[in-house]
Amino acid sequence: MISQLGRYEVIGELGQGAMGVVYKARDPLIDRIVAIKTINLGLAQEEKDEYEGRFYQEARAAGRLNHPNIVTIYDVGKSGDIAYIAMEFLQGCELRDLMREHEKLPVDQVLDMVAQVASGLAYAHEHEIVHRDIKPSNIMVIRDGHVKITDFGIARMASSAVRTQTGMVLGSPKYMSPEQVMGRVIDQRSDIFSLGVMLYEMLTGEAAFTGENVNAIMFQTLNYIPAAPSTLNSKVPEMLNFIVAKALAKGLDDRYQNAKDFAADLRACRETMPRSDRPIEITEKKKPSAIVANGRSDTVEQVEGALATMGLSHAFDSSEATLRLAALTTTPEDVDELSRTLKIMTPGAQLNKQTAQLNKPATPRARFVTPARTTPVKPAAETGTKFKLFVLLLVVLVLIIVISTH
Repeated sequence: MISQLGRYEVIGELGQGAMGVVYKARDPLIDRIVAIKTINLGLAQEEKDEYEGRFYQEARAAGRLNHPNIVTIYDVGKSGDIAYIAMEFLQGCELRDLMREHEKLPVDQVLDMVAQVASGLAYAHEHEIVHRDIKPSNIMVIRDGHVKITDFGIARMASSAVRTQTGMVLGSPKYMSPEQVMGRVIDQRSDIFSLGVMLYEMLTGEAAFTGENVNAIMFQTLNYIPAAPSTLNSKVPEMLNFIVAKALAKGLDDRYQNAKDFAADLRACRETMPRSDRPIEITEKKKPSAIVANGRSDTVEQVEGALATMGLSHAFDSSEATLRLAALTTTPEDVDELSRTLKIMTPGAQLNKQTAQLNKPATPRARFVTPARTTPVKPAAETGTKFKLFVLLLVVLVLIIVISTH
């Protein structure tokens, strides 16, 4: 483990990701404990430019934001082939760990936490920053129940020089908005949808959209409307069903148009409910943090599982099956966009290709035929001629016999 990053003295390792490590460190100038998020730039030049650009984009994005529900960025720098961001050190745990410990969290406390996230997002959106990857592992819960949004690694700023390629999907499949799945340009309403998915899971203990692989999850996101939370958790009030439904609306115009309104409705619903007798106990995470330096903070198991299933060809979960099912429920334009995102042909294009192959004249092929007999087979024409001669001779013989008897 390295001992120094710039002026920061590294104390220990908090977690690892695909592109870098997160360290606990001390700033000797002001004697402050910080978290240092790093990215290893020992890559090919093209990859180096892309990841370094996105890394500094995160620093600029989060560094512009000063809000109690967003992690504070202190400094950014570079040491050799390692770029780093110094941020506040948070003592608590990821929301994902809290959800694993509790199958269903107390509804009033869920509303408190999600309303805080919505407030932080509203502030970011007002500064023209879309997070693009809202999920439980990107939310830190502090011991007093305070929450902070982390990891703006794939955030899109209006002034950013690092642009997402057309059709490139960024984010975590379980929490993606329909427009992210389709590879469309997104705005703040995409973050609202992702937060709605997270809220649904916190209330019910079940994911809003599920499947054996990424394609199945994406298809459900586009076409499936999850059951009302109250059907899975009797403690969820009817008002909250409507709030969740509005956050998860497929159509952009039917969804909350800004996170501020979402937060206001969550707090209004919270005011109608009694407070829990005992708050959730927040304990500091003992295992390494999953906050990573590549804009993603999935666990290793989740990432490996997603990659392993991407190539499977199940009856309903393959990319081709996803397109076939989408063709039955969405417009042709949406199917075309999904085909470009998944990089496979639409069912119509596949059918045309197969038809063209069937109608294509067959190309003569050289064949090697093993003789079935050792005795040559006589041509049919030769055999027929000899038969005719035999019949003629037989007729002549009969005539001779008849004449001789007379």
